[in-house]
Amino acid sequence: MKYCLIVPSLEERHGGPSKSVLGLAKALAEGGDPTELLATDPDRSWDRVEGNLSINVYKRSWPKSIASSSGLEAHLRAGSSEVVHHHSIWLRTLHYAHVAAKQRGASFVISPRGMMNRWAWHHHPRRKAIARTLIHPKAFEKADGWHATSEEEASAIRSLGFKQPVCIAPNGVSIPTPEEIESAAEHWRRILGSAGEHKIALFYSRFHQKKRLIELIDCWLEQAPKDWLLVVAGIPETHTSHALEEYVLRSGGAGRVKAYDGTGKPPPYGIASLFVLPSHSENFGLSIAEALAHGVPTLVTDTTPWLDLNKNGAGWCVPWQDFGKTLKEATSEDAGSLKKRGQIGRDWVSSNYSWKKSAALLSQFYAGLHP
Repeated sequence: MKYCLIVPSLEERHGGPSKSVLGLAKALAEGGDPTELLATDPDRSWDRVEGNLSINVYKRSWPKSIASSSGLEAHLRAGSSEVVHHHSIWLRTLHYAHVAAKQRGASFVISPRGMMNRWAWHHHPRRKAIARTLIHPKAFEKADGWHATSEEEASAIRSLGFKQPVCIAPNGVSIPTPEEIESAAEHWRRILGSAGEHKIALFYSRFHQKKRLIELIDCWLEQAPKDWLLVVAGIPETHTSHALEEYVLRSGGAGRVKAYDGTGKPPPYGIASLFVLPSHSENFGLSIAEALAHGVPTLVTDTTPWLDLNKNGAGWCVPWQDFGKTLKEATSEDAGSLKKRGQIGRDWVSSNYSWKKSAALLSQFYAGLHP
């Protein structure tokens, strides 16, 4: 069987899907099935081949804001894949995937990538109503199946009234070597200078209001001990690192929080004793899995699908109203206890979150679809 995966962008600034869809495509190809990955880019077209995987990226055309691309549309229409699997919603590439799949009788699968979870669905609802009507009309209704990365995301899809089958296949995560962790940590120690001598809690994600970043800073300044430092690193979006630093200064927290643009830099997990993500909504939360893979215990909100952190002792998954209290408890634990939690987390994700396993689940799902 031949697969075609589409994601609007492979740019780092668009967060998790840019990385995770590439990981899934590689795993499907390594399983022996020809796989193509299509995406758009604001500036240029490019392509490459890696064994059974071909990657074709097409320059966006007007209007770029909805990922329009005549080149990607033409490629899809001329394609011969038996499965067309689109990742993310609200953009024009979903329309191209829908039309091309139906024209040639291919199975059509959609991964909403967190955009159907409650908070995301109700954020800017007018824009989304327009997108559903004009940008990719009838795409949701005509899907043959859905792909969710957690049971919580599958429930969100079903709660919106969609009856098609849903495959739950979590993202995979690569387990870094000690050398990789140390190399990245050394890079960040140079950036931090003397500030890196503190015990560090790390936020590493997009700087988007969905992540509760401002609320996290307020919580940190109120609850965290002063011998700890909060490092905020990621891709600027709703906020910039400069604006966050200014907010910290206005809040009287000079020296207690450092914010950095993480674009093009290695992941900073290796400097952290604790990872924090109080997001309003996550379909999976790739940065959570990555932190655990680096041996860092995590504290997250229960609007992420990581309640098992409480069962296995790798961290804490709590309601937002309990986040501050739990943050205080977590930063009161000794270094040995936190390190033990981190090792539990590393062993857990290593056993349960592989791209090979996710690809196998989806391959089986694809085979059972009949458009």
